[in-house]
Amino acid sequence: MTTDLPLPERSAADEAAEWLPDGLVAVTAPGLIESVNAVALRITGLTREQVVGAPLEVGLPLRDHEGRAWWEVASPFNGLDTRTGHREKLLYLPSGREVLTTARYVRDGRRGPVVVVLIGLRDGEGRRRAERANAALISTIAHELRSPLTGVKGFSATLLRRWDRFTDEQKRFMIETIEADADRVTRLVTELLDVSRIDARRLTIHARPVDLRVVLGRAVERLVASGGQCTVTTNVGAPEVWADPDRLEQMLSNLLDNAVRHARAHIHLSSRPGPDGTVDICVDDDGPGVPVEQRELVFGKFFHGRSPGSTGLGLYIVRGLAEAQGGSVVLQEAPDGGARVRISLPAGQED
Repeated sequence: MTTDLPLPERSAADEAAEWLPDGLVAVTAPGLIESVNAVALRITGLTREQVVGAPLEVGLPLRDHEGRAWWEVASPFNGLDTRTGHREKLLYLPSGREVLTTARYVRDGRRGPVVVVLIGLRDGEGRRRAERANAALISTIAHELRSPLTGVKGFSATLLRRWDRFTDEQKRFMIETIEADADRVTRLVTELLDVSRIDARRLTIHARPVDLRVVLGRAVERLVASGGQCTVTTNVGAPEVWADPDRLEQMLSNLLDNAVRHARAHIHLSSRPGPDGTVDICVDDDGPGVPVEQRELVFGKFFHGRSPGSTGLGLYIVRGLAEAQGGSVVLQEAPDGGARVRISLPAGQED
């Protein structure tokens, strides 16, 4: 007898199965479970006595999301002689456990009868965690969008229905609020688009020599124009960096927004030559700082920390933009005891 997949000796197969990271169940014709590894028993919560020697539908009674007995649906030892198995499916045990299941059908010859079915099992917890993370992401996005849109809807509806009852000053205040909320929605959508491009590695970068004196000056001017209450100082020790000027300004804008939320009274921007032909751009604040154990977490998506009013995307985008330009970002302690975000980018034109 020949098979598409040569089977090792029984003892060797059992020993190899125990080293696998996934569960493995071997079923021989006419449908009796011949062996099961320890991982499969842990995933299913069954014992070896319950499984080995039992018919497949009894020893591994899986059902699909419609409640159908899976092995009656799949019918591995019958059906078309061209089938080679099935891809990963989420199935359920009577206990309610979710099991990710794949199968490989080993035939006697190219289109001969199935002689062995090898079933791979994985715990469904990993998928559940991913689904919970996606649900949390959707909930966060919905909340961030709903808040400003509620303001836009409320003020615009009020103005349309009661225009003549408001003074010019009141109308101006409501229109300015609508504009601010619309800007907030636009910024969130832009951030989400940037996140998707970063995740897909599809950021477009147009790097060239950038005068840091100009870029840092503009960043300070925008902060002052926005009504920021912190004093800002700069120290341009390295005048030029190789970067995309628009992306660099976006990074600095995100960092300054973050610094304003945490600073007590002062923010400091600086640049200086770094090691190995780089330039370090630092944004320091005099706020409470960030504990060492959280300094990597803050670069994660939707990490808010002590700033629930933010989208939680700013630092994630800063790191993605820096890495796309051949640089890096780290969070350190500032000289005043607050937080320092240090961006390292190439200095001068690349070879």
